[in-house]
Amino acid sequence: MEQLAQQLVNGLAWGSIYALIALGYTMVYGVLRLINFAHGDVYMVGAMCAFYFAHWLGFAAAPSLPGFVIVMLLAMLACALLGALIERVAYRPLRRQPRAAMLTTAIGVSMLLEYGGQLVFGPDPKFFPQLIESQSVVAVGAVVTNIDVLVIVMSLSLMVGLRWLVMRTRVGMALRAVSFNYDTAGLMGINVNTIITVTFMLGSALAAAAGSMVALRNPKIDPLMGMMPGIKAFVAAVLGGIGNFPGAVAGGLLMGVTETLVSAYISSTYRDAVAFIILIAVLMVKPTGLFGSTHVEKV
Repeated sequence: MEQLAQQLVNGLAWGSIYALIALGYTMVYGVLRLINFAHGDVYMVGAMCAFYFAHWLGFAAAPSLPGFVIVMLLAMLACALLGALIERVAYRPLRRQPRAAMLTTAIGVSMLLEYGGQLVFGPDPKFFPQLIESQSVVAVGAVVTNIDVLVIVMSLSLMVGLRWLVMRTRVGMALRAVSFNYDTAGLMGINVNTIITVTFMLGSALAAAAGSMVALRNPKIDPLMGMMPGIKAFVAAVLGGIGNFPGAVAGGLLMGVTETLVSAYISSTYRDAVAFIILIAVLMVKPTGLFGSTHVEKV
């Protein structure tokens, strides 16, 4: 029983990471009907930025929780600016073009970040400094690390904060209006370009937070680290219902718990295969996802 509880906490930690990344996918899709395949690589850039900020600011030599929070916030800011740049340069000029053009561009941006990352950061793996000393704590009857608890708490806090922003602020109201129909929102006086840019910035900041926490939890980082988590987060978004906020969170948590249990009780060989099995099953049984709904489009 204790082993099961321990695996569940581990799964919730990974699921929280997937949920943060999945929220970026679902927000962009909700506004532009675009699958931003570069999003997983923004997560990688976030981890790399956190690595360099930790060394430049001297927190690598003086580990502390406030130091990690500062590093993570700076990485979120850097990736928010990167997200705005990607939207402005790569996607905005193609907004009125067929969706296949934007999809192809998204794949190109993803490859640019991956191989550009190898050029800028170097192809060799880097080891993230231990900004918080790992300690074992007893939670829900299992021995888990304080870092797992920190990841879960910080991820849930960011999700709640994003939910409040979307549902309780004027920016969130504008974002929901643009998501419904950005042509009509423009006629109502909403600056559509600004809102779409803000959407990319928010999603990219969440991905950077996820990258920073994964780097703290699993210190080995490299320019290709975003490929598999990006795919799994996309599957989580599809599982919950792409474009649906609670669905992305539920899909991410379910993905993390499922793959952790499979790895612990069946075989770690099948850990990465779980995402694809879930994707196939969802598309066969309920293509709209757990929380998704069917929309009729006129063509």
